[in-house]
Amino acid sequence: MQTLTDWLSSIPGHPLPQLRAADQRWKAWRSQSLPSPNPVVTTSLESLGTPDWDVVICGGTLGILLGAALAKQGWRVALLERGELRGRQQEWNTSRHELQVLVELDLLTPDQLETAIASEFNPNRIAFAGGAEFWVKDVLNVGVSPVYLLDCLKQRFLALGGQLLEHHPFERVVIHPDGACLWTGQQQPALTTRLMIDAMGHGSPLVAQARSGQQPEAVCLVVGTCAQGIPAGTTGDLMVSLSPIEQVAHGSGHGSSHEQRNQCFWEAFPAKDGRTTYLFTYADLSPAQPSLEDLFEQYRQQLPAYQGVDFSAIQAQRAMFGLFPSYRHSPLVLPWARTLAVGDSSGSQSPLSFGGFGAMLRHLHRLQVGVQDALKADSLSQADLALLQPYQPNLSVTWLFQRAMSVRAHQSLDPNQINLLLSTVFGAMQDLGDPVLRPFLQDVVQFSPLYQTLLQVSLRSPGLIPKILQQVGPLALLDWMGHFAALGAYSALSQTQPILQVWSDRLPQTQRDRWRRRMDAWTYGSGADFSTAWSGKALDRP
Repeated sequence: MQTLTDWLSSIPGHPLPQLRAADQRWKAWRSQSLPSPNPVVTTSLESLGTPDWDVVICGGTLGILLGAALAKQGWRVALLERGELRGRQQEWNTSRHELQVLVELDLLTPDQLETAIASEFNPNRIAFAGGAEFWVKDVLNVGVSPVYLLDCLKQRFLALGGQLLEHHPFERVVIHPDGACLWTGQQQPALTTRLMIDAMGHGSPLVAQARSGQQPEAVCLVVGTCAQGIPAGTTGDLMVSLSPIEQVAHGSGHGSSHEQRNQCFWEAFPAKDGRTTYLFTYADLSPAQPSLEDLFEQYRQQLPAYQGVDFSAIQAQRAMFGLFPSYRHSPLVLPWARTLAVGDSSGSQSPLSFGGFGAMLRHLHRLQVGVQDALKADSLSQADLALLQPYQPNLSVTWLFQRAMSVRAHQSLDPNQINLLLSTVFGAMQDLGDPVLRPFLQDVVQFSPLYQTLLQVSLRSPGLIPKILQQVGPLALLDWMGHFAALGAYSALSQTQPILQVWSDRLPQTQRDRWRRRMDAWTYGSGADFSTAWSGKALDRP
């Protein structure tokens, strides 16, 4: 078999340089040697005057969704993109009902939505080494073409009066009492706006400045390919492990070692032009953690056995890889007025997932309504905008799950512990039925289903509990218990929404809007929005 370097160099797009650049960032995180972030946000007490725009969104890949939704409401919206706004070839996997929000907000026609769906399959498998297999339908079973989807949204945005500025990378912004003034890498007059929205993702310079160089608490490492020569099939894998916790080699030659172990998982989906397969693992920032190149070598060695084909038959069409950081203090509330982080910039996706597209779809209607209310009332202070990215206990409780699925540096665990835990948990959820299993698989954690699952797990495998407590540690458990209690409180508060909405509608606009945001926080923070899955009914307000 050819070397990893030769194999990666043979894949269209020549991903090796980009892979090694990502590894340099990962190494800087692990060695805590990231340079101090450049200050790109400053403030001024001078009046700006009448801004040219109501909203300027920086970052087009996910920003175009919210930009088009706001332009549809008649707001003056400009969208900055550092390159060409064009989707990648690799499909985004989601579900039909999650995509329906784009039709409900009149951003796509039903025919366009159907055309955007490049692949569809059922069911998906969940399996862990030594345990039973579980099969689910209509979860991440649709592959969307980002190229077609973003092109449709771009044309819709422009038709609604939005202005798209491609090849205009964000450079800096000055916050004034009455607006924000943005500069880009192009020689042109600055853009003035009432509100700046950051959709630039994990690498956003605003996020770096707001977090003040804070290191992520954990990172999901992902590598994969879309390849021909592997039967595409009609089913997918949501999460599959083939082995116990494995040793991972570091480096090569005399400097190699096999000390750090990780639990790795596979994910695979049929795609329009082949089969997409990923290998991923959750890791802390220990210097002993593997590099992306190490993980890709493991992927290359194990892919033939996983897919049941000879390596010589596999023809990789493209390679995918990424580092997806997770921060405990998420969603991120920016510390400045007239700025709002959305999508991956806000960290509003679950630490168990490695993609913000699904989270953006879930929150799109909420953000459209919230931003519109803020613009109407000119409620654009830091405190007002913080209500649009509130604390979400159903997001915070997943931290313990991620910790229980990872191996921290120098921990010594039973090699089968994580597989046994996950087999037990998913077995309990399957027995409890769709109302418990389906929300969890779509990154929506709810109090009652979670309580039922934990009770079933403790009854089925009481011996697992002490092992898990030892693995995650007492401090993490105490922290989790606080979020679990908050999840229960938010679940109860969300039930009061019909009464509070009637009462709040009688309040002055500013107070009414703030109560709406609180009710949104209870609904989404408890996962109660899932019961009205993507119908928009939870947010239909006058």
